[in-house]
Amino acid sequence: MALLEGKVALVTGGSRGIGKAIVDAFAAEGASVAFTYLSSRERAEGIAEEWKAKGRNVVAFYSDASSYVHAESLVPSILEQFGRIDILVNNAGITNDTLLLRMDEEQWDSVIDTNLKSVFNMTKQCIKVMLRQKSGSLIHMSSVVGMFGNAGQANYAASKAGIIGFSKSIAKEVGSRNIRSNVIAPGFIESDMTGELDENTRKAFLSNVPLGRLGHADEVARLAAFLASDQSAYITGQVISICGGLNT
Repeated sequence: MALLEGKVALVTGGSRGIGKAIVDAFAAEGASVAFTYLSSRERAEGIAEEWKAKGRNVVAFYSDASSYVHAESLVPSILEQFGRIDILVNNAGITNDTLLLRMDEEQWDSVIDTNLKSVFNMTKQCIKVMLRQKSGSLIHMSSVVGMFGNAGQANYAASKAGIIGFSKSIAKEVGSRNIRSNVIAPGFIESDMTGELDENTRKAFLSNVPLGRLGHADEVARLAAFLASDQSAYITGQVISICGGLNT
């Protein structure tokens, strides 16, 4: 039996990068998956169609996770189509980097709203469903930057640190109802952005990683699948770094 057979998952920001890898991993493990996108409808619908061709129930929803109103309308739409929500992955996130003295209010607000407020928006709506079900797994994507900071990323680090505190608090609030809340904190993961780094910058990054390489999105996705599954039924309130030893 597949790891997530019979479960319904919601993944925010699921059309690219780590989010897409999580959608793919969950679908491959038997879950029905709803995922959100904010840009590139064609790409998002292409992902859904590929999985439908393989017999999996994967549906793309246009939704802005940073909007409370969008979250309020999204969850009923998913319930209408899928009937339940067993797993929520709060993955939607952006960066808008600059030193604090150069950072304007919009740069601060945009990152906090997309990365942190979105976690409040989506978790609140999904917890209502999970409380009725008396079960659920909440997975929040943070970053090692939220654990030790990074120059030029005060907004991003604050948002990712906030996710950790939020998740631990929710784990204590809803644990008695069999709802778990955990955090994944990736380090340097291979992406379009890291692919554009020059060789010297890439070497500088890797010099701080004991395993000597960047991580891959599918490695993060496999960890998410484990935390979403019943195999991790006694794990809650935890922050799991997947960073090649960077956070050691």
